[in-house]
Amino acid sequence: MATHGAPAADLTAQAEAAKGLKVAILAGTWHQQVMDGLIAGAQKGAADAGLTPDLYRAPGAFELPVLTAALLRTYDAVVALGVVIRGGTPHFEYVCNAATDGLTRAALDAGKPVGFGVLTVDSEQQALDRAGLENSREDKGYEAMAAAVETALILKKLP
Repeated sequence: MATHGAPAADLTAQAEAAKGLKVAILAGTWHQQVMDGLIAGAQKGAADAGLTPDLYRAPGAFELPVLTAALLRTYDAVVALGVVIRGGTPHFEYVCNAATDGLTRAALDAGKPVGFGVLTVDSEQQALDRAGLENSREDKGYEAMAAAVETALILKKLP
């Protein structure tokens, strides 16, 4: 787990600048306990920034890109949350690559930020460690919201 050197996100300091941002959380439905933690973290991040995000659900990580692209038509930023746990087949690589490449394309095509909160892990324990739950070491839902909000604010300042 790469926590050393991670920036400290302070979304409460961004609340005034973030006023008026329209943000969506798009979350997969696999691995409910992990997803509940990621969603809660993203919602806390939004609340710290003074935002009330809309929550949408995707059937899985593979479907995140197309739904994100659609949401970016009406939102300033989307936080995409999902979990893909490695198994014994190449399915893991296909889904991870499709989700990553698709979310990148959606962000670039729209010129709007996508907070990447898709956990690509080797085990369920690794996902739990990153889910922002009571005993987790990291809160990737919060971090994804912070990245999306901070990037949206930078984009607002650009000429």
